[in-house]
Amino acid sequence: MSGTEHLTVERVGATLVLTLNRPEARNALSLPMLAGLHDGWLEADEDDAIRSVVLTGAGGAFCSGMDLKALHGTGPAADDACRARFKADPDLHWKAMLRHHRPRKPVIAAVEGPCVAGGTEILQGTDIRIAGESAVFGLFEVRRGLFPVGGSTVRLARQIPRTHALEMLLTGRPYTAAEAARIGLIGHVVPDGTALDRALETAALVNANGPLAVEAVKACVHDTAALDEAAGLALELERGLPVLGSADAKEGTRAFAEKRPAVYRRA
Repeated sequence: MSGTEHLTVERVGATLVLTLNRPEARNALSLPMLAGLHDGWLEADEDDAIRSVVLTGAGGAFCSGMDLKALHGTGPAADDACRARFKADPDLHWKAMLRHHRPRKPVIAAVEGPCVAGGTEILQGTDIRIAGESAVFGLFEVRRGLFPVGGSTVRLARQIPRTHALEMLLTGRPYTAAEAARIGLIGHVVPDGTALDRALETAALVNANGPLAVEAVKACVHDTAALDEAAGLALELERGLPVLGSADAKEGTRAFAEKRPAVYRRA
């Protein structure tokens, strides 16, 4: 499994758990963390035994955004090999932050504590979002005279009502977990300290389903988002009919009739 000093990787059943691991800096994004994230997404994409991914943070925090000290050369130094990777692929950090990469498997966010600036931007690349009661969200970039180039000026208004998206982007104010759930940024609010447990429970439900179906459904939802209804429905048939004709679909219906768990073979 991949991983760096700022990103830990663990396998829990068929779920890959990626943990942002700089608790002393509230998991602010560093080059080693971004490199580890990039590798984690690729590992999940390439390993068919992985059915889902959970993204979380260590030490009671999710992510406080980019390390502003690192932007000015005073933050933690990455080693030469890590810096060489970013030089060789100038797009690597955007892939890590899910701006220029969409994982094939469902990604479930388990949020505790701060999930702000770059944290809220990464969040928008996840599929299912669960947060502890004390979690805090927000896009603080304008407060520092910065621009949220992680995708928020495009994605946020497509995920939550436009008025709420613009308020979050233009005021730079913090949002509680309850408010984030009310406007649709997250799906569930749970007691503090239990977001990861709830995320793993949700991942287990996903993992029990047919992998071809799960991945095709996710891809179709994303790929039809910007299409008109007629074009979207046409793409749905293109994506869905092969799944309906698969051996896994036959196994799923047979298992239901026989009142037993299905054994899917990704075929």
